[in-house]
Amino acid sequence: MQYLRDLIHRLRLGQSERSIASDLRLSRQTVSKYRELAHSAGYLDGTGELPDVATLSALLGPPPALPRSPSTVEPYQQMVDELLGEGVEMMTIFDRLTERGYRGSYSSVRRFVHRLHPREEQAAVRVHTAPGEEAQVDFGSAGAFLDPSSGRLRTAYVFVMTLSYSRHQYAELVFDQKIPTWLACHRHAFEWLGGIPQRVVPDNLKAAVLEASVYDPVLGEPYRQMAQHYGFLVSPTRPHTPEHKGKVESGVHFVKRSFLAGQTFTDIREGNRRLQEWITERAGTRDHGTTHRPPLALFRGAEQQALLPLPAEPFALVETRRVKLHPDCHVVIDGSYYSAPAVHVGKELDAYIFERVVQLFRGVELVATHPRAISKGEWQTRTEHYPPHKAEYLTKTPAYCRTLAAHIGPSTLGVVEQLLGERPLDRLRAVQAILRLADTVGSNRLEAACRRALFFGEAVSYRRIKEILDGALDREPLPEPEPARAGQMRFVFARDAAEFFGEVTPV
Repeated sequence: MQYLRDLIHRLRLGQSERSIASDLRLSRQTVSKYRELAHSAGYLDGTGELPDVATLSALLGPPPALPRSPSTVEPYQQMVDELLGEGVEMMTIFDRLTERGYRGSYSSVRRFVHRLHPREEQAAVRVHTAPGEEAQVDFGSAGAFLDPSSGRLRTAYVFVMTLSYSRHQYAELVFDQKIPTWLACHRHAFEWLGGIPQRVVPDNLKAAVLEASVYDPVLGEPYRQMAQHYGFLVSPTRPHTPEHKGKVESGVHFVKRSFLAGQTFTDIREGNRRLQEWITERAGTRDHGTTHRPPLALFRGAEQQALLPLPAEPFALVETRRVKLHPDCHVVIDGSYYSAPAVHVGKELDAYIFERVVQLFRGVELVATHPRAISKGEWQTRTEHYPPHKAEYLTKTPAYCRTLAAHIGPSTLGVVEQLLGERPLDRLRAVQAILRLADTVGSNRLEAACRRALFFGEAVSYRRIKEILDGALDREPLPEPEPARAGQMRFVFARDAAEFFGEVTPV
């Protein structure tokens, strides 16, 4: 349109067609054709302003369609439509077509797909990172896989860690997204890469982020400990903004649509073995659409040496298991016992078993930490885990009760000694209950009640002493002189045994 406006301008100034053709590098026939068109439209009279681009475009009408040769993918259109309907990546579509005999290029497949399904582009800001600066992590659904341990099909997920600079990645198939699995996948990824990125950007799943927030995200305690051990920063994505971790989102989609699509595996172990091969042999050697370099080559050439070194000791969980907190406020792990707060009695806890420490979690909340027992049968107990009325049984031992009773008075000590002298463990709770009476009636009244119980030679018990206090009998004077206490009955035979059996003759 700009050439045409310039041509009209030159014609108005009286420049010859030959000269116009030379200056604008057009053929004389083209200049002549547009001269006739401008003359018929009245643009050469020189009285008005030059027509604008929109006016000239309307005058010329739509441009003729360019000749287009048929795509080499046309014969495979039905197959392409089917694969697109299944959500298969274009790179995998190209691989499937090649298996069916297609000899064209990947660019032809890409142009054909974009012509069939044009997409609406959106503006975005691309964030660039330095080598070793960032890795993005996420889970994606992976369909059903056979679990070798149980022999049944289970829903599986794929964990993906993508380095933001090179786009090299680590991937692993798992059966859940729980905290132990999340931590183990991170460790495997760091060991696979041979180093640690400075920052890890996870999604806001509960295994990593307890509370998603724009400015103050709350991390789960296990993930926080792992980050501190390995020395990386955790930078959760903003809520509802998956594009902020678009590199790993693309990585997850690529694994799902390129590796998993249309494939079958014996079980999850075979799937993981083939997944590792695919990462290095296919995903790592492809020409990446953004960097235009193979991710594996870019990683080895520029990013691997920029990663933080692995620590001498890995963040190693010896084992993780689900345990139940029993009514005695303890869980059982390898024949040893570990206490946890009583509010969790009857609930299942996650036990993290380290070499020297055992940690108990309720979801992502750390509820107890204990030294790991050396042998079976050991008890690791913290009395604050018991309810107050239960903890008293452990803190107020028989020795403690004797000391407290002696402080109250000799009669109280006599009652305590009598009860503990019979069955110490069975009567300990009764002794503790008697001593607690001093908190309500005072030491003097308790001492008087115990004196009265001992004076009359009654079988001392918590109930009897409580009855004396409730009836205010402890305030009544004891009779004088002291009554004779009933002696112990003597049982004798009224008749000699010989009267029944006769004399016994020695053999």
